[in-house]
Amino acid sequence: MNLELKKRIVTSVFLLLLLNLMFFYTFILIISVIVISVISWIEFYELIYKILRKNNNTEKLLRFLYKVVSLLFLSSLVYLILITKSKNTGLEIFIVFSISISIMSDVGGLVVGKIFKGKKLTKISPNKTLSGSIGAFVFSLLLIPIFSKHLIKHDLLSLLLITLIISLTSQLGDLLISFLKRKAKVKNTSDLLPGHGGILDRIDGIIFAIPVGFLILNSF
Repeated sequence: MNLELKKRIVTSVFLLLLLNLMFFYTFILIISVIVISVISWIEFYELIYKILRKNNNTEKLLRFLYKVVSLLFLSSLVYLILITKSKNTGLEIFIVFSISISIMSDVGGLVVGKIFKGKKLTKISPNKTLSGSIGAFVFSLLLIPIFSKHLIKHDLLSLLLITLIISLTSQLGDLLISFLKRKAKVKNTSDLLPGHGGILDRIDGIIFAIPVGFLILNSF
């Protein structure tokens, strides 16, 4: 097991522990989302700035990325308001489930990708493989037995479909941030976490998975 994989696993374990606290204590959930949202927004802004500094003809890209960042940040604040005002509606479980899927997708992609290797998924992120993507889907599906009792209004088929969609969204979000980092010619979004990079490097898929997961779970 290489160093990068060990770091990812340790980070994932920490996030899972934090998720447990977020699930049982609403105030921890609210504080965590606020802190993570603000730091991620700053790192995202800095990433965009680096791209713009290296490229002159990027006005359209700037507008697009600004809308994306603003939408994600606003979504997090909306979720906080909903959670605070609707403590008994089970909104917390939607967010925790989406985050858990993103984490398991990340772990599954790394573990299965390292073991089976195989065909590269895309040039955007050379380390990602087709086997890793399949592993991400499989690992995310392992969460269904754990969360099914908390999502009783969704049948098994719906949960399977929802889980796969959230996992796909998380993987695409990861690829998007990887693409932006290549454009900015940086390895990490920051050095906030020694040995890990920035917050955005570790939750790149999560910030996309939460809005999609919340909307799907709340709409079905």
